[in-house]
Amino acid sequence: MKRQKLEAREIARGLLFPEGPIAMPDGSVLVVEIMGNLVRVTPDGRRHLVAELGGGPNGAAIGPDGKAYVCNNGGFNWVQAEDGYRRPIGRASDYTTGRIERVDLTTGAIETLYTECDGEPLKGPNDIVFDGKGGFWFTDHGKSYGRLMDRGALFYALADGSAIKEVAFPLFTPNGVGLSPDGATLYVSETDTGRLWSYPVTAPGELAKEPWPSPNGGRFLGNLSGYRRFDSMAVEANGNVCVATLVSGGITVFSPTGEALEFHEASEGYCTNICFGGPDLRTAYITLSGYGTLVAVDWPRPGLRLAY
Repeated sequence: MKRQKLEAREIARGLLFPEGPIAMPDGSVLVVEIMGNLVRVTPDGRRHLVAELGGGPNGAAIGPDGKAYVCNNGGFNWVQAEDGYRRPIGRASDYTTGRIERVDLTTGAIETLYTECDGEPLKGPNDIVFDGKGGFWFTDHGKSYGRLMDRGALFYALADGSAIKEVAFPLFTPNGVGLSPDGATLYVSETDTGRLWSYPVTAPGELAKEPWPSPNGGRFLGNLSGYRRFDSMAVEANGNVCVATLVSGGITVFSPTGEALEFHEASEGYCTNICFGGPDLRTAYITLSGYGTLVAVDWPRPGLRLAY
């Protein structure tokens, strides 16, 4: 596997644990701050509040109506080192539930679309990707509290708020979710196992499943040696899967067949997410969450254009 350091340009610092970047047509980048907000960062580094969501907004995507759809995990407790480095430490003391929210980017109005599925509350929605057919896939990471930990799941829901269903369970701390360029394969990363799974998509909201001993019906695609944890992801136009990698801190690039091709080393361990933007989709926007930094990188290949 090829290794290199990211030659990153800092756009903004001091964000409140940024995640879920979305490159916008005007050159700005939307990010969630897991400490409670959806913000827009302009190219000059200024932060503009879009909405105060509360809880723990964790991932976001633009939907068919131009609004932002947000996975809200319900919130964490936090610790902060003397140098400002911040990290989450389990379910928030005032946690109530996880939820999927929709935000009007013009007015900041917030709607709650989903808080449960078939009577089971959402625990910690994490990441989201639209399929371009009226629906979206999202992961529920679960929550850790005391000596207990939820088992996570993968869901599919319609953007109009009319239907939600669980499509894979159990997953162990599922985090990132992405689609192949042809939409025929869904990828899911697990944080604490450092595993990358894939599923054939047979129809909107329908997956083909592997038999036991796959714990969740997914096909094991890849992982890394040593202690690594996976966060969110983005897919390149050629089908490579770019997975934000914690502990070592950086972006791991996997081929569609699971070969670890490259590791792009970041400046801190909490390298949490990546998206592609710019006129040729060869600018990677990466969140380095511990110190609250958003950076831009000239990427060696173009990213995949998202559905919306």
